[in-house]
Amino acid sequence: MNKFSNTINNLIMTLQESIWLVLSVLGVFSIIIIITRIFGLRTFAKMSSIDFASTIAVGSVLASIILNNDYSLLKGGIVLISIISLQTVFSLLVRKNDFFKKIFTNKPQIIMWNGKILQDRMKRCNVGENDLIAKLREANVHKFSEVKAVIFESTGDVSVIHNDKEKSVEPRMFKDVDTQGVNI
Repeated sequence: MNKFSNTINNLIMTLQESIWLVLSVLGVFSIIIIITRIFGLRTFAKMSSIDFASTIAVGSVLASIILNNDYSLLKGGIVLISIISLQTVFSLLVRKNDFFKKIFTNKPQIIMWNGKILQDRMKRCNVGENDLIAKLREANVHKFSEVKAVIFESTGDVSVIHNDKEKSVEPRMFKDVDTQGVNI
């Protein structure tokens, strides 16, 4: 009986704890809105692996601030500003410096070309055929022949370029894409 009552007591939240939780959520969201207004919309865009990593880190910090009584809003705000500042600096360095770009970003990979699945490239990207087919369905592809290219982006997203026999693909669409061994 004692174990049962202890378990029930651990599940019940006091009014003070409930109010603190709601205030923490409001505080955290206020901090996030302010940070987004200062640093811009790129803050949560998943445009590169750096953006992806910072988004995960921000989510983890948010959860810690809200759920951990020992984690103050001020401390959490400082950590969030630090993460977003590092993301901004890294993004700037990657845009301005080829050395940083090479170190901190993955090259997008072509995993399907002219309706043909490139198995060796998919294997290198750790993408299964079922995953590819799911992405083709999302892109409203009915037949493989409708596909000019599928690109596994550096963010983990998959881009599908549809095949239109009368149109050629703008060469800049393949800028920074690993096209080695693919006749574009």
